[in-house]
Amino acid sequence: MKMLTFKKSRPAVLLTIALVAMVAIVGCGGEKAAEKGGEKPAAGTAASGTVKVAGSTSVQPLAEELADAFMDNNPDVTVTVQGGGSSAGVESANTGTAQIGTSSRELKEEEKGYGLTETVVAKDGIAVVVNTANQVSELTMDQVKKIFTGEIKDWSKVGGSKGPITVVVREEGSGTRGAFEEIVLDKDGKLVASAIVQNSTGAVKTAVTKDSNAIGFISLGSVDNTVKAVKVDGVEPSEATVLDGSYKISRPFLFLTKGKINAATKAFIDFVLSEEGQKIVSEQFIKIK
Repeated sequence: MKMLTFKKSRPAVLLTIALVAMVAIVGCGGEKAAEKGGEKPAAGTAASGTVKVAGSTSVQPLAEELADAFMDNNPDVTVTVQGGGSSAGVESANTGTAQIGTSSRELKEEEKGYGLTETVVAKDGIAVVVNTANQVSELTMDQVKKIFTGEIKDWSKVGGSKGPITVVVREEGSGTRGAFEEIVLDKDGKLVASAIVQNSTGAVKTAVTKDSNAIGFISLGSVDNTVKAVKVDGVEPSEATVLDGSYKISRPFLFLTKGKINAATKAFIDFVLSEEGQKIVSEQFIKIK
């Protein structure tokens, strides 16, 4: 029996080749599309390494919270945070012993020559607070200074009812106390020796609420209706007045870097300035974006 064979015509062969080529092209195109428009790499996979943050004890708790949130999304980056004070933070950035130095004060004149890059990540106002029964609602910066150094000892000297002023302050080493001293007191000024020392913001507020003649200072974010924040030089402490600079008892939270920074450091700073990072900032301090 003779087997029958079928020869494909030239047009049919060409059509088959064209179809195969088209399938291959579509397949490759699909792969490229998946690479470009499909699932994106997990956040943070582009950055890796270690970022050391050191400096201000006021910035430290905030930096630790920001670092934890950042590392949750960037498992290949380790951010370590430690204190030491603002001056130590400036020196750490200048000498390169930390990728980021932190400061809760403006740089001093001699520090401005280091060539550091200053990134403001938050701001904080320090409110001067009195008992809600106190009729004094406004003080000048000079009066605040003289009260806390003990030069003014009676409320009648600043428009209040006659009565001895009870000064309440934070403990030594407190970032809030350090900033208050730098902003309000002269270099040689010292807090009055008879001041009642408290080791937390809550303790300062409690002391002021229990003594109608008491005065203290606390972070603006901790002000509530249990105390009265007084105007200073006619300006009420608020987010708006801290941001526009009209309320003078305020401070920036600075991240300080020097020269070219690595990818991990840049990624962390970008996160802190992002919507997510600034939301964390706003829980206790004043966001800048």
